[in-house]
Amino acid sequence: MKELNPYTWIDRSLATIKQANWYRSTQAIESLPGTEATIDGQVLLNFGSNDYLGLAGDERVIRAAMTATQQFGTGATGSRLTSGHKQLHTDLELAIASLKGTEAALVFSSGYLANLGTIAALVGKKDAIVSDRLNHSSLQNGARLSGAKIIEYNHCDIDALRQQLELHRANYRRCLIITDTVFSMDGDICPLPAILDLASEYHAMLLVDEAHATGIFGQTGAGIVEHYHCVGQPAIEIGTLSKAIGSLGGYVAGSHSLIDFLKNRCASWIYTTGLSPADTAAAIAAIEIITTTSQRQQLWENVAYFKQSIAARLPDLHLIPSASPIICIELPDAQTALAIGSQLRQAGIFAPAIRPPTVPTSRIRISLMATHQQLQLDRLVTALGTIFSKTKSS
Repeated sequence: MKELNPYTWIDRSLATIKQANWYRSTQAIESLPGTEATIDGQVLLNFGSNDYLGLAGDERVIRAAMTATQQFGTGATGSRLTSGHKQLHTDLELAIASLKGTEAALVFSSGYLANLGTIAALVGKKDAIVSDRLNHSSLQNGARLSGAKIIEYNHCDIDALRQQLELHRANYRRCLIITDTVFSMDGDICPLPAILDLASEYHAMLLVDEAHATGIFGQTGAGIVEHYHCVGQPAIEIGTLSKAIGSLGGYVAGSHSLIDFLKNRCASWIYTTGLSPADTAAAIAAIEIITTTSQRQQLWENVAYFKQSIAARLPDLHLIPSASPIICIELPDAQTALAIGSQLRQAGIFAPAIRPPTVPTSRIRISLMATHQQLQLDRLVTALGTIFSKTKSS
């Protein structure tokens, strides 16, 4: 009998992915982060970045990273419990706790690692996780890794969440509700006060992912928890340093006991090399900028201007409801999304097509930044008008 190659299934799987128009590949951006991106030598208006405040290319943040690299080197060299801990890490954790209004914080090497490790440390096989259906992959995979019973509820549906808690809570030792606060592929926000009330009523823990909220929501930029005036209420806050904060890494913010517990039980922190000095110092500098300037105000002015322009000039455009700088145009299928993304690029605009399985329906995802100028927003609206008028007439 002829020996079969055990790897041939990979090629078949790739063929299926390509046939469904789900195939993905990287494209190198050859310029500093900002409102313009150079790709394959072409300068494009950049509406695909999560750098909401424009801090990833800010000279003050870059300078802080360079200074830390010169002083401490390029890498942490080990886990935080061995050789990898620096005073910079403590300084960043204090800055995050101060921003979030919590007792303490813990910094991870990525937001994904923060979610995987924290969820798996908090619950296990005797416990239940109640999760919004549209939660980010890191929340979903953290839930799977924990071994807990996973119970999903309809997106942002408080009645559905209550129903699931009523049906299942009494059957499990511990219960953890998990939700994004800003949903990265829709742009809407969770009904946090009502979720907090249900967590209290059903004696459940609550973990919220503030990845796309930190730095831009709330009076000081602390996120949706601050936006809803829920600072100080019992919730575990997770987020990233790679979006509005313009660096790399993740964090958990909460009580002293929570953070102490994670230092002793969270595998994705214990066994991972500490965040690099450059990333750590960059995040410290960015948080200081966020808390002492009004860049958020310019971001929200841009969001309002863009939405008003779309409403006035393209009232038939099918936008997914959003309360954030993430604005998505829903499209009928992956092929259409790819085609419109390509036409936007031909018009000098980078706005990525997002397709299943990342999202349930295909779309163009537009991210607005505080550093976008009105003329740039006008160019995007004009390009969308031209493309969709052709699509409508064809």
